[in-house]
Amino acid sequence: MKRPSRIADDCFVHDRDRLRHAEVLAILSERLRPVAGTETVSLPKALGRIAAEPVLAMRDVPLHDNSAVDGFAFRHREGDLDLAVGPTVAAGDLTPVSLDPDWAARIFTGAIMPAGTDTVAMQEDCILSVDGRSVRIPAGLRKGANRRLVGEDLRKGEAVVEPGRQLRPQELAALASIGLETIPVFESVRIAILSTGNELLRVGGNRSIEAGQVFDSNSVMLSALCKTVPARCTDLGILPDDPETLRQTLSKAADEHDVILTTGGASRGAEDHVIRTLDRLGKRHLWQIAIKPGRPMTFGQIGNCVFVGLPGNPVAAFVCFLLYCRPAVFLLGGGRHVEPRRFPVPADFLVERKKPDRREFLRGWLAQDDRGNLVVRKFERDGSGLISSLRQAEGLIELAEETRSVSPGDLVSFIPFSEFGL
Repeated sequence: MKRPSRIADDCFVHDRDRLRHAEVLAILSERLRPVAGTETVSLPKALGRIAAEPVLAMRDVPLHDNSAVDGFAFRHREGDLDLAVGPTVAAGDLTPVSLDPDWAARIFTGAIMPAGTDTVAMQEDCILSVDGRSVRIPAGLRKGANRRLVGEDLRKGEAVVEPGRQLRPQELAALASIGLETIPVFESVRIAILSTGNELLRVGGNRSIEAGQVFDSNSVMLSALCKTVPARCTDLGILPDDPETLRQTLSKAADEHDVILTTGGASRGAEDHVIRTLDRLGKRHLWQIAIKPGRPMTFGQIGNCVFVGLPGNPVAAFVCFLLYCRPAVFLLGGGRHVEPRRFPVPADFLVERKKPDRREFLRGWLAQDDRGNLVVRKFERDGSGLISSLRQAEGLIELAEETRSVSPGDLVSFIPFSEFGL
């Protein structure tokens, strides 16, 4: 399907020298619109995709009152009951069964409740006569016990999926329960990833490394992170610090993708050609964000393609992807930005002094102190190049702009990586 009109040319313009975290998210949420077209896919292929249209239940689920257990179906009355045993009803039996009040039906899980019955006694709670012709049902069972009601799960006309919802196994199960085979979804956002720098080496091939060189870990990390969002990722590899090569690559990538994601080469150094190339091909807005790690990010456009320049340090690139790229991709892909949940947990660390007016994201994990109480601990070093801090961490410790220091026992906000699909 043809892709819709793209974002406005001034989408990333702002009038602040330094943006706070919440202001960045507000700009993205207010100005980004879906750029992806739509397609219809089978349920097995819909996992992780974004629903493009509302889906309403075409029928009740379940279609009929049915038994939740193996046992005996009967009409509820108080006290012990001695009832004659009537027909047996199994799941899948379609012939209607009707019972008199003094009879019980042997019934199996999922079978249609016979007309005239409203309760099911579990078989292990009942006493069947030797000849199997009568059953004693003990008192104390509430009316309607072990019975699933028609439409108990879904009512005809009820919304099963709303537009913008990312489809999880839970939604796919609900869609299958109403007999749906396919669903309209937004196409995956097309992301191109590239790294720049003569110092970078591609991983693989038993390559030796020399002083001044660095293996490119960012592209591998970002490609993996893109699997947590509704996107198709293309790794364009490492580009040298050559203006013409950059121009040709960025121009072609912009024609074939919705987002270009780069790391490094976004400062104003003599060999940092990404910014100058972006200025030649499109529009660029350098955002100074009041966070740590991160701070400088580049947002721009080349034609209808969004350009995002992440910091080169791996930890900063990782955190900025989670905080800003992830919401942006969801919005471009027809989804909604849902803020990750913050859980208040006592700190088991000390921060003597924190800069004011800056939000910080420390790497941390949950643990138990000597008394067995839940606490959060942080990685001892804060360098944004330390991938080891990401390996050890289970989430981010968020320190708000107003926070000046943290003492052991102070409540801090902990965001598990699971909130970002990791």
